[in-house]
Amino acid sequence: MFSFLNHLPQVTKNLLILNVLTYLAALVFSSKGIDVYSILGTHYLNSPLFQPFQVITYMFMHSLQDFTHILFNMLILIMFGAHLERLWGPKRFFIFYFASGLGAFLLYNSIGMWEIFELKTHMSQLGIDVNVINHKIKEGFVDQIMYQTEDEHVVLQRYYDLSVSTMAGASGALFGIMAGFAVLFPNTELMLLFPPIPVKAKYLIGAYLIFEIYSSLYAVNDHVAHLAHVGGAIVGIVLVLIWRRTDRQNFW
Repeated sequence: MFSFLNHLPQVTKNLLILNVLTYLAALVFSSKGIDVYSILGTHYLNSPLFQPFQVITYMFMHSLQDFTHILFNMLILIMFGAHLERLWGPKRFFIFYFASGLGAFLLYNSIGMWEIFELKTHMSQLGIDVNVINHKIKEGFVDQIMYQTEDEHVVLQRYYDLSVSTMAGASGALFGIMAGFAVLFPNTELMLLFPPIPVKAKYLIGAYLIFEIYSSLYAVNDHVAHLAHVGGAIVGIVLVLIWRRTDRQNFW
């Protein structure tokens, strides 16, 4: 049943196994009332819930309510990741994967961090002790967060929403992989499922990236980290262009 794993290159196979095992473990812990998604998924850098290890662990967490999240991510990893690893070797592919994931994390943080900073400033101006609020959020004492005016209520609610906001999934790193593939093999034909027609990689992946850029600007309430996808793609494209320029003899 799992014989196909033997045909996957080393890093791709290990990433696939780690993602699946983490997903299954999260399901088990979730059934026992432990919110692993919030613990291992990443929060904004200046959120009271952020922990440094989340920069890595968020790439292995996927939505427990939507199985297609991990399913499609792992299919992309197998289809494109395995191909790039065979070309580059495990070391370069490993660097590329996690660099794209880091780029996704940083761009995701760019706007949210600033808004949290502004909210903290506003809270201080209103006489709200930010440290007390952070403590209550970390300990789960949300019902003890008190406010006196409507302005305080609005600010505290927005601060809470941003503080608990969680990004998780391998999508950012995988957008780097897809973008890198499109730069290297722009004319490779990829087969759509619906309708089943071939489309060149530069058009299909390029259109997908344009959609993500548009969504990051206008689809702000769909609970998808579009900025992370864009960040991963940017890093993927930049790395491929740099490597292709500095290593022409051994690049593709």
